[in-house]
Amino acid sequence: QVHLEESGGGLVQSGGSLRLSCVASGRTASVSTMGWIRQAPGKEREFVARIRRRDGTTNYADSVKGRFRISRDNTKNTVYLQMNSLEPEDTAVYYCEAGGTPGLTPAQAMDYWGQGTQVTVSS
Repeated sequence: QVHLEESGGGLVQSGGSLRLSCVASGRTASVSTMGWIRQAPGKEREFVARIRRRDGTTNYADSVKGRFRISRDNTKNTVYLQMNSLEPEDTAVYYCEAGGTPGLTPAQAMDYWGQGTQVTVSS
């Protein structure tokens, strides 16, 4: 089993920045890919970004390209999501996810999810 714990959410004004962190614990050696998804009120969960732990290759949703940056620190079993130029439409609960396969596309199933952290962007 792998446990994921997110932190860094909060309230920010439009145009502001936030940095989310996700620490993995447990059987982290089995994790090949980590990432973030989000769910806004009344909407389905949405892919945000993923990163492959081995080589740092990334994939982003079109809606966040150029504004968000995912990175990882394998020595700390941690993945980050730097979010810049935030918009009210980015308001959602952000969930960290992890999987044992190296695929980066949204269609690639993941195996573990955190409890989520709320991000609210005011206009």
